Amino acid sequence: MKIEILLETDDYIVINKQAEMLTIPDRYQEDILNYKSILAKMYQNIFVVHRLDIGTSGCLLFAKNADFHKHINIQFENHTIKKNYIAVLNGNLPNDITIDIRLLSNYNKAGVICSARGKECITHLKILKRYTNATLVDAQLETGRLHQLRAHCKAIGYPLLVDEMYGNRKIFFVSEIKKGRYNLKKGETERPIISRPTMHASKLSFTDITNENIVVEAPLPKDMRALINVLEKHCKS
Repeated sequence: MKIEILLETDDYIVINKQAEMLTIPDRYQEDILNYKSILAKMYQNIFVVHRLDIGTSGCLLFAKNADFHKHINIQFENHTIKKNYIAVLNGNLPNDITIDIRLLSNYNKAGVICSARGKECITHLKILKRYTNATLVDAQLETGRLHQLRAHCKAIGYPLLVDEMYGNRKIFFVSEIKKGRYNLKKGETERPIISRPTMHASKLSFTDITNENIVVEAPLPKDMRALINVLEKHCKS
């Protein structure tokens, strides 16, 4: 498959991950297509730096040698890497907010839960645009825990517009916001605008091996653009 490279040096490669693609091999089915295996065939060495959920698109960084892998891991451990996401939330978030809620692995089920016994997690939400039934935000994650953004948004009562695990929808249709005005042709089936968590890893900021500040941005994919266009057209507040 074609891989969209956003930035590449002798030390690292940043790609624009497609939604529904795995970052690393599945523990039970290793033959499922994933970026780690693909890149391992392209390069002599490849090291996983961080992961994105299978349903998340955007900036994904891999190290190409052990020295840079160590260098970048220190930044992750010290929370000096900046990770920004563009996300669409369900409902009208009233103000910009910093969420400081610890998250704990949910051992009985998949995902994470809010718990004082969990790991520190900090998320900053900045409102970009409000719609009648949704909010477009820029989310900066100080920490990078499993499902952090999704769980934090649920915790404050504004889950992602589409999020089967932490929200109320598995898919989003135009007919949800064009009730009474949306007609299908005979025999036609409505296609969803988006059918995965409404979030995109839009920006990654880190320092390279020479301590130069690097900023990489990933353009919004087609489904996120389509969702925002529909909200702009039909749901202006």
